[in-house]
Formats: sequence, structure tokens, C-alpha cells
Amino acid sequence: MAIFFRPGGMLMGTLVALGLLAGGGVAEAQQPAPPTPVPFAEALKKAADDLFSKAAVQGEQVEIVIDPLIDAASGAQSTATRSMQQRLMEIVRSSYPRFTVLPFDSEALSRKPVVLVGTFTAVNNQGVADGARDAYRICLTLADLKSNSVVSKGVARAQIEGVDATPTLYYRDSPLWSKDASTDAYIKTCQGTKLGEALDPVYVERLTAAALINDGILAYESSHFREALAFYRAARKLPGGEQHRVRIGTYLAASKLSRRDDTVDAFGDLVEYGLQNNELMVKLLFKPGTTQFIDNAQITEPYPMWLSQIATRARQKGSCMEIVGHTSRTGLPHVNERLSVLRAQFIMDLLLIGAPENRGRMLATGRGFKENLVGTGKDDASDALDRRVEFKVIGC
Repeated sequence: MAIFFRPGGMLMGTLVALGLLAGGGVAEAQQPAPPTPVPFAEALKKAADDLFSKAAVQGEQVEIVIDPLIDAASGAQSTATRSMQQRLMEIVRSSYPRFTVLPFDSEALSRKPVVLVGTFTAVNNQGVADGARDAYRICLTLADLKSNSVVSKGVARAQIEGVDATPTLYYRDSPLWSKDASTDAYIKTCQGTKLGEALDPVYVERLTAAALINDGILAYESSHFREALAFYRAARKLPGGEQHRVRIGTYLAASKLSRRDDTVDAFGDLVEYGLQNNELMVKLLFKPGTTQFIDNAQITEPYPMWLSQIATRARQKGSCMEIVGHTSRTGLPHVNERLSVLRAQFIMDLLLIGAPENRGRMLATGRGFKENLVGTGKDDASDALDRRVEFKVIGC
């Protein structure tokens, strides 16, 4: 059924009065002005005050734990997110005595506390999808395990200047990146929920495993590699413990303990996970503007083993792969596109040295900086993922 209105009359007058018609046409709706980024410390304080002052949670005293904050683009913890966590604890102690911060462990989680989750994400402040990231979006959320609901939110925009987004040691040492259901559930709990909504069951189910994984990360970064490995193995046995972070941690700890066979097996497990999900993003670091790896033997030493495992596992699965090069935003677009293709071709040639029979199963392409994950263009450890090489499973 179609409904038609005759021009003029009461409806036309109403539209004109409301400003919806002008000059014989429909006026464009005004877009709200983007928020003005403020210095990092000021933005965090604003988000924290909104979060704690408006928390709709029962009880005179409220126990909370902080599930470590992450960068929502990479899923990594960084110098910035760690400093945010420390500052949030100080704000609670000084300004919000109603809340008591407990350690993020299985004992505290058994008491069904309120869990604070937070993301810190580089964004284009004007909302341009492929624009340079020129601000950080802070998102804080309180998730009440007793009521199984979101009880408070706090958001703010921070200036990009003066922020150290370098990943912490565990994430900096990680050989690759992949999408992970647990990280996605964390981000959804923070960014994709509204007040009063039920918590994501995937996030809640995996909290105890997440606490053990966090213990493993902290042990690794303190050079307690045996303890770290024990935490990862314990986490893997729990519901939701089959996480990407467990596989990475197992690889890193075995590598530091010089257990070569375990290291190779652990990396092979990472490759299997990536191939099963049709996406494997490996951090292979190149000299700026070249197709040669950086001059740091400590970093590049495992590269031959990584590439051998990728070639072997892909051959065993009969997988065909598109090898995709990526660059950061520095430089001209057409130069970066060509460089990304050349880097992909270089990696494909290395893979074919040990497995020439795979030649018809591989394709080298490049994206330049069109698919940056971080997008800040700093060209340091904070945006290393933007200079990744990606292995995508494609139809043969």
C-alpha cells in the first residue's frame, strides 16, 4: 500500500514550521560536532568520574576487580592501558571510597564482584573511516556479576600527543595476531553494551580463565617463564581456556626456556588456529622502505622456523593462500601499495624455497596502508601490526 500526501495544507505548514523543508526541498539533518579531545589525564579523569559517580549498583560497599584494559584495535595491553589501570585505582581510593578494588583472580571472581573493563582506541576524530587516527577514544564499563548486567559507562576523547601506546612485553614479543572470540567478547562488553543490558555470556564464562592468563602474562613479563607456562597450561583446561593468548603465551614461555621442540609445536599450534580461521597475521619486521628484514638477529632469528611451519602446515592441509603485505601510513599511497606487494612477494619466495610444490597454491598481493589496524603512523612498536604480513586461506 502506498500513501501519498498533497503538497500544501496542514502537513506542509507543519514541516515548514519544524524546519524540515526549505527552498522546496528537504533540509539535511545537522551532524553533531565531533567531541573535542582533551589531554590524556584529563580525559581519563572525566571517564572515570562518569563511571563511578553514576554507578547503579546495590550496596553501601562495592567490591570491584579490573580486567586489564586493552587497545580495542589490537587487543593488546600497552604502556598507556597499564597506566590507565593504575590511575583508575588511585581515583577510586581517593574519590570513591564506596568501591574496594580486589585483585583480578579466581578467589575475587568467586565473590561475584563488579568487573571494570576498558578499551583505549585510536580513532579519526571526524569519524572518517580511512582517515588518519588523530585521537584516542576511552571507554570504561562496569559489569555487575551479581545482577549479570551493565551498571555504568564512562567515555571520553583524548589527544594523541604524549600518549605511549607501546605494547607491553608479552604483546610486543607476540609473533602474530589473530581474531579471538574472548577478546571480541571483552570489547563488546565495553563498547557494544548499554546500561542495564545483560552481560555477554562468552565474556562471563571465560573470566576465570582470563584471570589465569593475566597471571601468566605478568609472570612472563617478570621473566618467571616456568610459572608463566604453568599458568597457561592451567588456563587451557578451563572453560573458555582455548584462547589465542594461551597459545601465544605457551609459545613465548617455551621459547624463553629454550625448549626447541615445544617452541616449534607451540608455533605450529598457532598456525593451525590461524589456518582454521582462514586468517594468519604474522609480525615480520622490515627495514623502512625495503623488502629486507630489520638488522636485529634477536628478533629475526625465529623467522625461518615460522615460515617453515606456515609452509608445512598449509601443505598438509592442502590450503591455498593469498599472502598480503601491509605498510604503515608513512609515505605516499602508491609507493606503499607497491612496497606491500614486493614484501608479500619476498615472503612467498622464501616459503617456496622449502616447498616449491606450493607454487600454484600461493598468490602475493598488497594493501598498502588501506587496512591498518592501529593507523597512527608512528612507525614504532605501537603500530607494528600495521606492517604485518597476512596469510589468508583462499579457494584453490
